[in-house]
Amino acid sequence: MVRETPAAYRITDMLDEERPRERLAMYGAGNLSKAELLAIQLRVGMEGENSIQLANRLLHEMKGLIGIQRASFKELCDFKGLGPAKAAQLKAAIELGKRMIEEGVDPETPINSPAQAADLVRYEMQALTEEHLRVILLDTRNRRIHIEPLYKGSLNTSHVRIGELFKEAIKRNAASIILVHNHPSGDPAPSPEDVALTRGAVQAGKLLDIEVLDHLVIGANGFVSLKEKGLGFA
Repeated sequence: MVRETPAAYRITDMLDEERPRERLAMYGAGNLSKAELLAIQLRVGMEGENSIQLANRLLHEMKGLIGIQRASFKELCDFKGLGPAKAAQLKAAIELGKRMIEEGVDPETPINSPAQAADLVRYEMQALTEEHLRVILLDTRNRRIHIEPLYKGSLNTSHVRIGELFKEAIKRNAASIILVHNHPSGDPAPSPEDVALTRGAVQAGKLLDIEVLDHLVIGANGFVSLKEKGLGFA
């Protein structure tokens, strides 16, 4: 643990074993706190505040890592103690994390669980500030064909055309689909509208011979599978 330091205490004043970069080298990144990892990205603090203290304030005022991920480049630039260079470093680190997840998913690997499906989109979708609906298209072996972004905004059933959910699936000859959308509030609990949309999609899928395998709701710290909850699939 990094000991408490006076307000103007500099990183260079710390013992070697307390400095974030040295601790990472000695113990590995997994043993560092979120503030320490952010401090390494920030590199330096500001007058009267070292990089760890700046990182702690950033985490507090942005309400955690997801808040930082959600923040626009301008919002980060305007945060006291950051500016364009540090904001760019943070945005680049976030994007690298997203791309690493994307590269780590083998398209030949079958999607056989809600968690596997959620992993395809969760990193990005948990940070979206509006509701987005996407459709994961799968082949006969449950392998991913494509992820189609469809709607942005309220997913009230009156705004979502059921036929649109299957348009790309028909075009690409998909055998099944998984619906995924996010709740910007962070709470993944399905709403009555989510259940109604699921029910309509399942019924349409039976007519089109394209199975709706699941409907996932992504939140800030997890997801809910409507199929596992028995909502809309009865």
